[in-house]
This record gives sequence, structure tokens and C-alpha cells, in this order.
Amino acid sequence: MEKASRPIGVDLFCGAGGMTLGFEQAGFDVLAAVDAEPIHVEIHQKNFPKCKTWCADLARVCGDDIRRETGLGQKHIDVAFAGTPCQGFSLIGKRLRDDPRNFLLFELARLIGELSPSYFVVENVEGIRLGNSKSFLAGFLARMAEYGYQVVEPIEVLDAAEFGVPQRRRRVFMLGYKRGLRAPEYPKPIYTIGGNGDYDGPTVWDAIGDLPRVDNYKYLLTTDGYAGDLGTPSDYAKVLRGEAPDPGDLSYERDRNGSGLTGCMRTVHTAKTIKRFRKTKQGAYEEVSRFHRLAKDGLANTLRAGTGPAQGSFMAPRPIHPFQDRCITVREAARLHSFPDWFCFHRTKWHGFRQIGNSVPPLLARAVAKRIRDVIVGEGRRRDA
Repeated sequence: MEKASRPIGVDLFCGAGGMTLGFEQAGFDVLAAVDAEPIHVEIHQKNFPKCKTWCADLARVCGDDIRRETGLGQKHIDVAFAGTPCQGFSLIGKRLRDDPRNFLLFELARLIGELSPSYFVVENVEGIRLGNSKSFLAGFLARMAEYGYQVVEPIEVLDAAEFGVPQRRRRVFMLGYKRGLRAPEYPKPIYTIGGNGDYDGPTVWDAIGDLPRVDNYKYLLTTDGYAGDLGTPSDYAKVLRGEAPDPGDLSYERDRNGSGLTGCMRTVHTAKTIKRFRKTKQGAYEEVSRFHRLAKDGLANTLRAGTGPAQGSFMAPRPIHPFQDRCITVREAARLHSFPDWFCFHRTKWHGFRQIGNSVPPLLARAVAKRIRDVIVGEGRRRDA
């Protein structure tokens, strides 16, 4: 490996591309991505024009199919990564053992074995380590061992807030490597969450305080693009707006998607709903909808995805704005997830929130990806010596 080269990554179950962006920011060239939903593939391709995104059911394809359809050919893959569907393992959901999404974890193991990357990263919910779900985790690890991989143990849970994301989001990460290669290490937290809730990183208001008061703009009832000025940004918002350098970001430069800020479409609430929202204090749950009202100086709760068409197309509960008596916009959710403002989502609120809720926050993905890149670069230096 040349020292100036960027290692190659492949994103399986890519969704809109939270992990793709995090790995690109860490210095990878993500050349291929696959997802089964056309609506996600379209958005991913728009955000990552240098990556070939293929729409395919991963349970029905093989590694050679992915190499052929994405143009990878015989290129060596340094890392394959995936956030597999997690609803069947979620502590919030029904956690049905026979949920067909659970078995996609085994399909992922097969594809990693066929693609033969040097390293892999798999993200899922904490529930995968509990109850009946443990058998799926054990089955995945056994399959990876058969393909010649080891997994860094103990498997760790990482909280996005500890890596600069203004949101509590705890997820299991599995870091795997081919036998004979150096084992990667888990990233160390950058910020601290105290037992009493004290937090020394970016807050909700750091993320969204400069964004428009959307209820003042009638045109945002029918379009998601805001064309006006923004408020004074925090340091966190300056980076996401592209107005301040981010030394840790090695991604390719992007232009804004259009002249305005996307993801700002309003939600129309009834007078009764607005009245209930108004009575809800910051940090509390609204009594009927059970929506959580964001605390200005705190962290958002985990942003959830809801369900896709096959599971009834239910929208997940959305947070209430700290001061405005409405649910947050897609762009506000994107800021709370650490997506930069150039990143676009589907223009409908349902699909936009699904794409964010299903994504790994880019800053969290970047922290993990940097540790993988460290060992890849180290392996290259060792071979060059």
C-alpha cells in the first residue's frame, strides 16, 4: 500500500449513508454500497457520486455480484462495514425471534466471507446481546470464525454522545479482522456524560439553535427547501454549515444541494396538539403522544426510524422543539445526528426521518473508522519496512 493512498471501503445495508460518510471522513474511499430499498439508493447515490450504489436484496446476491455490479472488479477491499436491520433485536420493539430481518445478519457474514476484506465493522442495537437474540450474535461470530476472521473482544457498546453527537444513542459495534493481521482498537470517548446528566460536548441548542423558525414560512408547508438566512451558529453548527474547518474530516468537498437548506418542511399540528406541546416542559414527555420535548442544554434521546412499508409504514415518535410548539424538522434531526448541511434526505418527512433514524451518526462512524484506518496504514508501513 502506498502511504498516500486511501484504503477502500464497501458499505453493505448502506441506507442513506451515515456510515459511508463517517468512513469517508476518516480517509477511506468508499467505492461500493448496496441497499434493498430504491428510495435509499437514490439518496445515497446523490450524496456520494464517487461511490457506485447498487439496489439489491443482499440475501439474493453473492460477493461476485457486488464486485461486478459496482465496478469493484478484483480490487482488494480493506474494510466492509454494515449497520444491519436492527428492529428485530431492539429492546423497544417486539423482538420476535422469527423476524426475517434477524437472519440478514447471517447473510452479511456470508457476503463478508465472499468479499474477503481485511477488516469489517458491524453495528447493531444493544438488544442483540440479550435473550434469544444472543443466538443470532453467536451464529454470526461462528460464521466469521469459519471465514478466517477474529473479532475484538470484549465487544463494546459505544454512545454517540461521547463522540460529539448531541444525542444519546448506544449501539453495539463488532470489529473484525483476518487472522494474522493486527487487531484494531475501539475508539476512546472524547466527551463525558456524568451520572447526573452533566455533559461537556455539543448540546441540542448547539445543533439547532441557528436554524429557521419554520412556522413563519408558509411555503415550507409544500416544499422542504428554506431559502433565507440562518442565525448565529455554535462552533458545532459552523462545521456542519461548512463555515469552519474540521481537521479530522478527510472527506471530499461537496457543493450545497441547491441554493437553500433542505429538510425544512413544516408539520401541521392541530390546535389541541399544539396546546399539549405548549404544556410540556423541556426534558419531559407529552402526556398523550409520549413525544419527548428536547432540553435546550441537554442531549436528544435516540432518534428512531419507524417502520418501512413491509411493516406497516409507521412513523416513529419525533422530538418536540425546545421552544417552538411543534415536532422537529428533518434538518433539525440531521443536525442532532451530526450530518452536514449539504447532505440531503428524501423530501418527505416520513422517509427523511427513517433515513436519519436508521443511520449511524457520521461522527460516531468516523471515530470507529479512524481506528480501522490506523491499523491498515500500520500494516502498510510494516510491509514497506
